[in-house]
Amino acid sequence: MTIHQTGLLQEMTLADQVFYKIQNAIINGDLAPGSKISEPELSRIHGISRGPLREAIHRLEGQKLVERTAHVGARVVSLSHQQLSELYQIRENLEGLACRLAAQRIDKQQILALRDVLKKHAEDKTFKAGEGYYKQEGQDDFHYCIIKNSGNKTLEKMLCDELYHLIRMYRIQFSNTPNRPPKALNEHIRILDAIADGDGELAELLMRRHIAQSYKNIEQHWMSSQGE
Repeated sequence: MTIHQTGLLQEMTLADQVFYKIQNAIINGDLAPGSKISEPELSRIHGISRGPLREAIHRLEGQKLVERTAHVGARVVSLSHQQLSELYQIRENLEGLACRLAAQRIDKQQILALRDVLKKHAEDKTFKAGEGYYKQEGQDDFHYCIIKNSGNKTLEKMLCDELYHLIRMYRIQFSNTPNRPPKALNEHIRILDAIADGDGELAELLMRRHIAQSYKNIEQHWMSSQGE
């Protein structure tokens, strides 16, 4: 967690703080997929009553990071192979579309802002150490910014609200594959160059390839963990 994020947490209510701490734990893999969400344990760890804690868990359900089943309770989401494949099919198609739309409408200032995002990524200590790709979210996330620049509010709602944190969880947990982070950065640079040139067709193709490669990386990990 960065100093900036720590400062924001200090300004939040206790319920908000707990929500973001649990969210980060799930996204970073500290709370493993499928693990049970124990309200008594979390209440004790964070010094919070059950009411605000249940509100936080409900918000995490809305982000699709937690799922609740009858007779089991709340658990960290754990997608099946088929569900993960379907999620990435949706992502590949919709983010490709976002690139094509962004290339049609983006202005010079927005291009400069996106180049600044990629510069931050390249200068990140974790990235330079070869330990993974840049993990920031929102306006510091290249994919998020591309979608925001697409001008399509329905697309934005789907990818920046409904599915964002679920996708981000898989992106982060599989970002430390050897040699993948520098390749991903180079792919981002090529995508942005195509958008800056107004070549929506190329930008869409490059983003689709980028996400397909990310899924291939995840699938290799998946097969390995299943012993297949």
